[in-house]
Amino acid sequence: MTEAVPEARGEPSRAPADRTASRQVEVWDLPLRLWHWVLAVCVLVAWFTPTVYDGLHRIVGYAVIALLAFRLVWGFWGSRYSRFRMVGVRLRAAPSYLWNLRRGISGRYIGLNPAGTLMLVALLLSLAVSVITGAMSVTATFFGVWWIEDTHAYASDAVIVLAVLHVVGVVLMGLLQRENLIRAMITGRKRIRGHS
Repeated sequence: MTEAVPEARGEPSRAPADRTASRQVEVWDLPLRLWHWVLAVCVLVAWFTPTVYDGLHRIVGYAVIALLAFRLVWGFWGSRYSRFRMVGVRLRAAPSYLWNLRRGISGRYIGLNPAGTLMLVALLLSLAVSVITGAMSVTATFFGVWWIEDTHAYASDAVIVLAVLHVVGVVLMGLLQRENLIRAMITGRKRIRGHS
C-alpha cells in the first residue's frame, strides 16, 4: 500500500487560479526535522575530530547514540510519516523503483520513496555499527582491539559515503520532481503534485 497523493487531473470545474494555487501537506514533524539536522551536524563533527579532538569526538559519538535511540522510539510512536510501518513494503519495492529511475520514472510519495527508505535503513545500520564499535573501543575490554577499531573506521567511512549519496539523491530527485526537498526537510511541508 503506497501513500498516494491526490492529483488535480481532469477537473474542469476548477477555476484556473485554483489549479495554480500552492497546496502543501505536513509531512515531517518538528522532532524528526530537528533529529535529522542535529544528526547531520554530529556526523560531520565526528568525521573531522578523531585523533585531533578526541574529547569532542566522544561527546558527539554519544550524542549520535542518543539520537539513534530517539529515532528508534520515534519510528514506532512518532507522527504518521516518521513511523517505520512502511519500511518493509518500501524496501521490497526499492529494486524496481531504482530500475525505473533510469528512465526518469520516479513515482510520487508523500513520505520517503523506496530509495529514500533504503538509504534510511543503510544509514541507521551504518551509524549503529559505527557508534557501537566506537563506544566499545574506549572500554578496558576492547581498547586497542584491531577488529573493533577497523570496524569503527569502515562503518564511519560508510556513513560518510552514504550521507554524500543521500544529498546527491535528494538534489537529483528534487530536480526530477521539480520540488525543493531540502526546504521540505526544513519546513516539514511538501507540495502536492499538480499544484505549483
